This record gives sequence, structure tokens and C-alpha cells, in this order.
Amino acid sequence: MRRIDQAWVRAHPLPPVEADNDKNSRGRVLVIGGAEFVPGALRLTGEAVLRAGAGKLQMATVKSAAMALAVLMPEAAMIALPADADGEIATDAADLLGERLGRCDVVIMGPGMSAAPQTSDLVKAVLARTAQDAVVILDAAALTCARDLQEDIRQRDGRVIVTPHHGELSYLTGVPTEVIAADAAKAAQEVAEAYGMVVLLKGAQSFLASPAAETLMYEEGCAGLATGGSGDVLAGIIGGLAARGAEPLQACAWAAFIHGQVGATLSKQVGTVGFLARELLPLIPRLIDEASET
Repeated sequence: MRRIDQAWVRAHPLPPVEADNDKNSRGRVLVIGGAEFVPGALRLTGEAVLRAGAGKLQMATVKSAAMALAVLMPEAAMIALPADADGEIATDAADLLGERLGRCDVVIMGPGMSAAPQTSDLVKAVLARTAQDAVVILDAAALTCARDLQEDIRQRDGRVIVTPHHGELSYLTGVPTEVIAADAAKAAQEVAEAYGMVVLLKGAQSFLASPAAETLMYEEGCAGLATGGSGDVLAGIIGGLAARGAEPLQACAWAAFIHGQVGATLSKQVGTVGFLARELLPLIPRLIDEASET
């Protein structure tokens, strides 16, 4: 098993950004999520997408939160979606997203959402409308729905990414968390092979598995990253790097490395714990540049 470290990322460089590249060449990302209970989560993911270098960003969330989020994130186009009685995105929202899904290079779904009976139907509808060659990242509540969508995911030829922690993988597979923890690398690999997708299993040691590659391990994280919103930032970094042209496994490995490096930097600047997820965001571009230097 190989470690994701400075040597690995330098051996697997990101697609270059040329001086004459415009924003269209760095990809279009659509982030779907949020709810009336957690209206700001999408900001973390959306900003991370742009900080990682994506060219265009659209965000879709419940109508009650959309205007405030649009003002907070003037760099993004905003799509207001209907909500159900619990303040979650309604199932028919996929119809409103329509052609936008087909024109995206990356779709991120799940930040700020809660698992609800209709969530699986919404995820299925989004998968059906998203371009076949796009990368789809399922995070938080959206990834737990994957257990009902195995065939839909397999049809996307390895271009679906999920980012569970041990509890979410337990919900997805029905395997107890203590069994997953006993051999997390094996658990991640088995799910990757069963669904034909890329799995980034987060923890003190994170394991990255895909059906066609050796399992990778990242173990340089820090305690301060175990904070609300940190996973939303990670999902955004993955999406931004994928929009720039990185393949799913590479985007995940780089994102895990950069996320960990940002956490280590803030641990020194702020404290071992107590820094906020939004404080990760401004450091992302510089650390990507530093990791890319040869």
C-alpha cells in the first residue's frame, strides 16, 4: 500500500494551468445541497471548489437560503430549489436543474443535506440527468443513498466518488463501525469494487480505493480537522481539482493531501484544535502551488 505524501503528488502532477487558459478550460462545477437547518454549508464547498482552481461555479440550494448564499458568494451562479416540509431539498428539484446538469463537468451533491426518505430519489434523478463523462461526488447524506443506487453508479464507469467517514460507510454497507475500523483499507476496497466507484474513507488514517488501482493511504492529518464543515471543504477541493482535469483517483489523493497540509499549517498558526473550517479556504491555492513545484 502506498502513502499519499509529497513524493506521491509530485509523481502524479495535476494537469497544467497554462497562461492562456480561461475559466471555461478549468471546468464547470455544480454543487447541490444545503437545507433550511444548515444553510451555510454550501458556501464552504463552493468556495473550496474555486480555491482549488475550477473555472465556473453554480450552487443549488433551498429557496429560503439561496439569496443570502448568493450575496455571500458573488463568484457563483445561484439556483433556488423547492423545499419539503422539513426544509430539505424537494425531490422534484432535479427537474428544475434540468439542462444545467448535462452541461457540468463535475457535480457535487450532499453538503448540508440530511438523510430523508426522498433523498435517494433525488440522487437517482440527478445521476440520470448528469452527463455520462462528468465526475459526480456524493458527500454526507447523498453518499448514504448509494446503497440503493448500486447499478446506477456502476454505469458511470468509475466517475463517481464517495467521501464517507466510518459511520457513513457503516450505514452504506450495513457493516458495524468496529469491523470497518479493524481493517479500514479492506472495507474501502470492497465497496469500491462492489460499486465501481472511488472511495475516500476518512479517519485518523484515510484510505483511498478504486476498482482498478492500488489502495492508497493518507496518515498526516491532524486533530483540528475533526470539526464541523471540514468534510464540506474536502469535497469542494476534490471537485475543483476534478474540474481542472484530474482523474477521480488523482483528484481525491491530491485533495486529501492538500486538506491535511492546510490543517497542519493552521495547527501551527492557530492551535492544535479550534480553527474553523472556513479558515482552511484561503490557504488552499498556495499549498496546491507548493505541492506542484518540482
